[in-house]
Amino acid sequence: MTGERDPESMTSDDTYFEDFTAGDVYEHARGKTLSEDEMHGVAHMTMNTAEAHFNADEMRDSEHGERINYGGTTMSIVLGLASSDTTENVVQTTGLDGIRFHAPVQAGDTLYAVTKVLETDADATDNPDTGFVRFEHYGLNEDEDHIFTGVQECVVKCRPGDER
Repeated sequence: MTGERDPESMTSDDTYFEDFTAGDVYEHARGKTLSEDEMHGVAHMTMNTAEAHFNADEMRDSEHGERINYGGTTMSIVLGLASSDTTENVVQTTGLDGIRFHAPVQAGDTLYAVTKVLETDADATDNPDTGFVRFEHYGLNEDEDHIFTGVQECVVKCRPGDER
C-alpha cells in the first residue's frame, strides 16, 4: 500500500470530516516496537491467561518458537498509531468490525499502520456538526508482513464553521 500524503504532512490538523475522502490511503509516520512488559502486561490486565502469551517453556516447541502477543494489544497499537491521522476529531467510535490477525506478533517486533478511508457519509448522523467515516486499518511489522486488519466506524466533527 502506498500513501497519498507525504509522511511529513501526517499527524496534522487535517482530521475533520471534510478532510476524508473514500479511497484515500494514509501511511502513518510512526512505528511502535513491542516490549516484553507491554506484551504481557495488557494480557494480564485483560485476564487473558492463554499459555501462548505466558508459558515460554510450552511455546519453545511450538510453531512460533516463543511466546506470542495477545491480539488485543496488537489491535490497540495499530489503532493508536493511526489515531493522530484519523480520529483526533472523533466524537464517537460506533463500531469495530472485521477484526483479523494474520500473523503472530512477538516482543521486539515493530508495528506500523496504514489506513484506507472506505466511506464517508454526511447524512448518516443527526448532528449537522458531524459526519460518518469508515476506516480500514492495516497493521504491518518491520518486515512489512500483514499482521492485522480491522474496520473502525466513527462519527467525526466537521471543521469549525463548515457545518454540513
